[in-house]
Amino acid sequence: MAKVTVRYWAAAKAAAGVAEETFDAGTLAQALDAVRERHPGELTRVLQRCSFLVDGDPVGTRGHETVRLAEGGTVEVLPPFAGG
Repeated sequence: MAKVTVRYWAAAKAAAGVAEETFDAGTLAQALDAVRERHPGELTRVLQRCSFLVDGDPVGTRGHETVRLAEGGTVEVLPPFAGG
């Protein structure tokens, strides 16, 4: 397991009630499971619409269980943004 920082933006930040927090997780799937456990309710619903960056790289359509997390890494939680 790696200690990673999860950063929330926009609606995800509002639903979590914090801008960022740390979790122990080896994969993106494990990190998101930990987020859902800590924040049941609205954040869980928001996560269904989010995209993710891991250490600055877009996850895209890769399976979250295949995305490995590095010690000290960062997961950015990005809800859809309005505008353009």
